[in-house]
Amino acid sequence: MMRRELLLLTSALLLLGTFLMPADQSAMAAASGKMTQFRVYQYDKPLKEFAARGDAIRYAERFNYSHVESIPNRGWVWDNFPKYKVYHSGGQSDSTLEFQTYNAALAKAQSMNNAHIRDLENIGWVYENYDRYRLYQGDNTLPQWSFRTLEEAKKEARKWSNAHVIDLNNNKWIWDNLTEEQIKQQSQAKAQYRLMQNGKIIQSFEPYAFLKDAVKAAGAYKNSAVLNEATGKIVHNNSYSYHVLQNDKEIKSFPGLQDAVAYAKTLAGSEVRNNGKRLWSALPYLSVYQGNKQIHAFHQLVSALDYAKRYANSSVQTPDGRMLWSNAKSLLYLGWNGSGSSTTIMSHVQNTQGLDIDSPTWFELASADGTLTDKSDASIMKTLKERGILVMPLVHNGFNGTMTSEFLKDDEAQKTFISGLVARLSELGVYGVNIDFEEVAGADRAAYTAFVRALTEAAHANRLKVSIDLPRGSVSWNHKTAYDHAALGNIVDTVIIMAYDEHWRGSETPGSVSSLGWAEEGVKQFLDYGIPRSKLMLGIPFYVREWRLDSNGKLVDNRAILMKELPRIIQEYDAIGQFHEPSGQYQYTYEKDGYTHVFWAETEKTVLQRIGIAKKYDLAGVAAWRLGYEDSNLWTQMLREK
Repeated sequence: MMRRELLLLTSALLLLGTFLMPADQSAMAAASGKMTQFRVYQYDKPLKEFAARGDAIRYAERFNYSHVESIPNRGWVWDNFPKYKVYHSGGQSDSTLEFQTYNAALAKAQSMNNAHIRDLENIGWVYENYDRYRLYQGDNTLPQWSFRTLEEAKKEARKWSNAHVIDLNNNKWIWDNLTEEQIKQQSQAKAQYRLMQNGKIIQSFEPYAFLKDAVKAAGAYKNSAVLNEATGKIVHNNSYSYHVLQNDKEIKSFPGLQDAVAYAKTLAGSEVRNNGKRLWSALPYLSVYQGNKQIHAFHQLVSALDYAKRYANSSVQTPDGRMLWSNAKSLLYLGWNGSGSSTTIMSHVQNTQGLDIDSPTWFELASADGTLTDKSDASIMKTLKERGILVMPLVHNGFNGTMTSEFLKDDEAQKTFISGLVARLSELGVYGVNIDFEEVAGADRAAYTAFVRALTEAAHANRLKVSIDLPRGSVSWNHKTAYDHAALGNIVDTVIIMAYDEHWRGSETPGSVSSLGWAEEGVKQFLDYGIPRSKLMLGIPFYVREWRLDSNGKLVDNRAILMKELPRIIQEYDAIGQFHEPSGQYQYTYEKDGYTHVFWAETEKTVLQRIGIAKKYDLAGVAAWRLGYEDSNLWTQMLREK
């Protein structure tokens, strides 16, 4: 099968010197600085990983609402989250009004009317410039005639006659410049000012001639107003529109903001609202959610993070629903090494970002008597664990169907193999084991299922997880193979669809290794077998197959090409690419030595589209065959897709 050929290719590459460094030196070299240790996030979305803390911080500084975490333990290293937020126009704000420093927030707030600044880790205001006084000339006022101080109001009022000032905190008439003659004339004028309450005229009161008398009378009634009957205009309002709430329940209301705030300060968890908008709050700015349910709230970010980390599927959110941190379920990334070499394993991992599970080829069924070949390296296990990467070594059967058949007939051989494998896995402290038995005879279907069940039970008894690799195949003939998808899916923890080799080394016609539609149809088939989405991972190829045709268009041979080699080949041979609708990929052709070469390209875009398929069907994740075939830059984009 495809993996055998690619493993041979890997072996050839290793002859270039990969095995020259001892395993322990390899691990030490990898840990010395090349391996990424820090991950940059914007909000709760990962952006990129770095080996050095300083590099991570410098990159994070390019983004708002970014932070840096230590990868192994998700420890918080650095952030640029705003410390202050400016609100204006009755409690409005947005992300452009958030600032790192008080001075920056103050400069903005002072350029606005009726604004306040909140220290996001404390209650209430650290600054406000709400107007307290309003100037009138008779019945009339202007939008700009509101002032923070009485002296400012008086200064403007002196420019006008028949002016008065209302204290907006209690709606009382506190100053005027009416002359005795004006007071006399207005008091003797036709009575036209009526008292209203809750929008209705109070019939028990006669109209007032003098506005000041009407205003004074209105002060005795909550939610009252003064109406000029002659003009139909409300000329004074005594509405109690500032509401103090506690635990989302109204406790008391006030005509003015200052008295409402003073009262709210005496209550825990209180807030002041006006017209449905929050003007003042003692509520914590940050909330911790588990799923869609709020479970706690905090003033301090460090406290919110500490609490959230105790729960699965939790997040830290702002009042407007932005997630600052999340440990909600994300797509898992597994990468096969296709090698047991410690140097190769570490070189692979160094090039990844967001890799969750590494699968080195450490174990092999060497003979039908259950002999186990063990290439495991405890120092690599320790290094990867420190890096925060789970290790799930691959165990294979050497792709020897005949030997495997004999093995599956021998119960004692299976017991020997399983006990030795599980004992070593437990000793290493790995996450689990990945079963990759290929070229198993269809006649061994029941025996293979029984073997997988026995191995899984032994692994589970030692708290080890089990994944199994199954060819994508076809629902029309999979029942004739050794792989009972439904039964195996019920036994193991994870089923990985090897959604490649649509066209393989032995194919009679050229084609894509894995057309996108073919891969997606495979996902549907595996779901139809009854395998839960949470158990399924989509295998994706980091390689392509190049086909060579003679002048008559007859297929001569083919070869596997690593994904990272494609840009060089396209450039070197001036390969012509054309989008191939059936596969969803670009098909490239070039001429060399009288032959036509053709391949279907695997690119960053197609990899992300495959990840998109896993997301579309809510699978557990994706698994890449294999690490080292790809350009390391691909992982930055993969990280952002998690």
